[in-house]
Amino acid sequence: MLDQAPYRNLTNLTNNFYRSNPVFYLALDIELIQYLKSKIEMAITNKKSLKKFILLGSLYASQFIPLVFLSEAIPVFMRQQGISLEAIGLLSLTALPVTLKFLWSPLIDRYGFTRWGHYRFWIILFQLLVVLTTAIVAFLEIKNSFTVLFICMFSIALFCSSQDIASDALAVGLLKPQERGLGNGIQSAGGYFGAIVGGGGMLILLNIWGWKITLLAMSFIMAMSLIPLLFYKEQQSNSNAQVKPAPVNNYLKNLTNFSRRPQMWKWLLILAIYPIAPYMASTMFRPLLVDIGLSLTDIGLLVGGVSYTSGLLGAVLAGVLITTIGRRRSLIIFSSLEVAAILLYLLPALGFKNSSILYLVAIVTQLALGMLRTVIYTVMMDKSNIATAGTDYTIQTSIPYFSAIIAAILSGVTAKTIGYTGLFAICILIAMVNVIIIFKAFVNTEEQQQITQ
Repeated sequence: MLDQAPYRNLTNLTNNFYRSNPVFYLALDIELIQYLKSKIEMAITNKKSLKKFILLGSLYASQFIPLVFLSEAIPVFMRQQGISLEAIGLLSLTALPVTLKFLWSPLIDRYGFTRWGHYRFWIILFQLLVVLTTAIVAFLEIKNSFTVLFICMFSIALFCSSQDIASDALAVGLLKPQERGLGNGIQSAGGYFGAIVGGGGMLILLNIWGWKITLLAMSFIMAMSLIPLLFYKEQQSNSNAQVKPAPVNNYLKNLTNFSRRPQMWKWLLILAIYPIAPYMASTMFRPLLVDIGLSLTDIGLLVGGVSYTSGLLGAVLAGVLITTIGRRRSLIIFSSLEVAAILLYLLPALGFKNSSILYLVAIVTQLALGMLRTVIYTVMMDKSNIATAGTDYTIQTSIPYFSAIIAAILSGVTAKTIGYTGLFAICILIAMVNVIIIFKAFVNTEEQQQITQ
């Protein structure tokens, strides 16, 4: 039998040491408490971050459902009815509120019903207006009420763009700088999910259920997407508490001050150029699919389902990569991938029309665009001040939207004049120019630091 005396002696020695060294004993307790506290705080932080990402994802999904349905599903339907390419291109004019929203963004920064939360109030209001307008559209005869349909499309774009101002401002204050890469990935993924539902799912349902039931279903889905926001309590940031937006009569000063910041003109130039190539190409890709002979269900599955799912994955992947390789490298790499992706549009235009080729084009183009959009949105957020977040972010988002509308309008005329192949060739050249501008704009260390701030 083992002798227990040495162990008893060791125990007594340890107890005597603690009694004679209470400071050491207390230090051990403090270290343990701090360790447990850090673990609890980490768990709470992770839970809060998850709630943030769910909220942001639902907000951007609800915005994209009606916009994508009206901007992409309706043009496909119209092309199937024999409408000209020029008329389809002109439909992009209904999205003018998306490009001009910076004009009233200072009002949303300035005013709000604070009992509901400053930006939360605006989001709920505009979302309900979108739900109501979509329900009205459900009862229209699209062939005989084109003017009313145009007005409703314009109104939906107005409400969605106004909601976007508040959502962007909420996101700027909600996300910490280190969360913005992944946070913008989640936002972009939410937008792509909304595009999947609005551009793919609803187009398939339109072919099965018809116009009325499909629109009512879409209205119901958008109403349900408000649920995460109803359980969110908006907190006023310290910056907003200390710095109030300028009075309404000086709101133009807010708009001009942003563009006067150091090196800002280079960034605004990139925002104006980057969407031209992908939007010119994608706008005419859908009519090309109709001309090839695909049905509404086939196009809905290809463009609205598989393609946008690829964009969703690209957005999440980019959100992870941005924190690793940085903003500047991400801009250069992802814009270069965009050039390679647009090259693929030439395949169906040159007669390669089998399903494998079409799916390859749909997957790669949206994957690249989703990655590029995510880094663009991340830098936009970096360049937005908390006190005027709605205005700063909206100015930046309005520029590419405006370029996209012009590109979409020109795409129809260009495709009719020089054909699909000529159009896609021009898009490739524009995308290459965009890569060169990004590289030149942020080539030296000082400017590289500015873009990552």
